[in-house]
Amino acid sequence: MFLKLDLQFFASKKGVGSTKNGRDSESKRLGTKRGDGQSVTGGSILVRQRGTRIYPGVNVGRGGDDTLFSKVDGVVKFERVGRNRKQVSVYPEPALQEA
Repeated sequence: MFLKLDLQFFASKKGVGSTKNGRDSESKRLGTKRGDGQSVTGGSILVRQRGTRIYPGVNVGRGGDDTLFSKVDGVVKFERVGRNRKQVSVYPEPALQEA
């Protein structure tokens, strides 16, 4: 009684990389940089994006590469406008009253 096993543990040919492989572009680190309810200072970057996925709201400016930034010190608020438009606003914090 013969039991024939035909197992192959290793590749018969070594995988050879092509010179056309092995490149990739660096990530652009896009996305939201400050969250809803977070305190920010004027000039802080809120969102890095390509195109206007999120629109600038109150006290928010838009840079040449569509980056949204805060114009004043305050609190970040992400809002929905209409059915499918989002915007980010910065509302100044109320001044602390001293007793």
